[in-house]
Amino acid sequence: MMQELGLERFSNDIFPFNLTPPSQTSSTSFSIDEEESAEAKIRRLISEHPVIIFSRSSCCMCHVMKRLLATIGVVPTVIELDDHEVSSLPMVLEEECSGGGSVVVPPPAVFIGRECVGGLESLVGLHLSGHLVPKLVQVGALWV
Repeated sequence: MMQELGLERFSNDIFPFNLTPPSQTSSTSFSIDEEESAEAKIRRLISEHPVIIFSRSSCCMCHVMKRLLATIGVVPTVIELDDHEVSSLPMVLEEECSGGGSVVVPPPAVFIGRECVGGLESLVGLHLSGHLVPKLVQVGALWV
């Protein structure tokens, strides 16, 4: 089914993400709508997944984020960005995290229930304060 939709399945819900428009011959595009802009694609992904992490391909902080969430019982969707994609990443992550203000959100960036949590430090802070599990339950990513 995922192949029919143009999705490639990777272990642990990790998907490659290509910011360049797909070619007519490409069958590995993450998006069904080939006319969809990178900004629209990112916003759509954030709205479709209860927990989503935008990460660099070789990011150790993303690994720690995934392990923390797995320990709690959540398997996030992870969007892997190559270095060239990170450098050309649209400002939409910053807009989503700041409400239109100016804040720099380099990957990794985690969204829970369409809300930007931020990076690893913010995720750990949310967990240590006791607010992470209730938030995950609220968005349907965790059942207790």
